[in-house]
Amino acid sequence: MRSRPPALAARLLAGAVLLVLAAAAGFWFAHPDGASRSPSQHSGAAGSFPFSDPATAGPAGRNYPPPGLGSSTSRLASPAPLRSHSQSYRLLDSGVRGQSFVAYDPCRAIRYVVRDQDAPPGADALIQRAVHRVSGATGLQFVYEGHTTEAPSPDRPAYQPGRYGDRWAPVLIAWATPAESPVLRGDTIGMGGSAWASHGGTAAYVSGQVELDSPQFRTLLGTADGQAAAASIIMHELAHLVGLDHVEDPAQLMNSEARTGVTDFGDGDLTGLDLLGRGPCVPDL
Repeated sequence: MRSRPPALAARLLAGAVLLVLAAAAGFWFAHPDGASRSPSQHSGAAGSFPFSDPATAGPAGRNYPPPGLGSSTSRLASPAPLRSHSQSYRLLDSGVRGQSFVAYDPCRAIRYVVRDQDAPPGADALIQRAVHRVSGATGLQFVYEGHTTEAPSPDRPAYQPGRYGDRWAPVLIAWATPAESPVLRGDTIGMGGSAWASHGGTAAYVSGQVELDSPQFRTLLGTADGQAAAASIIMHELAHLVGLDHVEDPAQLMNSEARTGVTDFGDGDLTGLDLLGRGPCVPDL
């Protein structure tokens, strides 16, 4: 999302599954990539990252972890009850044959780390507020694992045994500057997406990344209602992370053009998030 304080007018570029990138031992991997942009820029560079770096393969040369780590036999929680149902939502195109959408496994926690270099004041509270809202709307359980020094990268692998151990890499939420991250150049203020994997069956998201433009957030936080607006941007990017696309309905937070006063999920957003939280358990990943 790109913002133009204080009105928070923004044009958003939807995330989309771009490419199946690699295959090994029956695993297939792909990466949906979303960037958020202003009205002055209606398109932008799309990126993708390899599933893993062969130079940092795990035990026995695997480029994926043992299956079922941290998986429960049932979903960890259910989404909050919907106040009403709405069709004003859109799920990201799965890019998976025979599967209409991809979601995170609701039977295991989404673990995440935060790169706080260049973070604006109060950044942790903003992220926690946004994570709490998305978790409640989906029933997906997010577990904060602390800060990391890992920098955002368009080539970020979903499996990094050297840094995070023999498991899927936790979701990275990273504050960055346009000088460090080219995707944030211009008016871009955020970007989010997840990588999916499949072992010959149901595909599920296994890791992801959210990048947030620290200088623009600092400016936004200095405006009236800046806290609510900033939290809503992070919510928007986390919604991309778990699988929501943009919609035309101006009452939804996932509308392609953000509007003043729309700082929480609408009924359509919540209906889509509810569906994404009810995906299948995938213990073979």
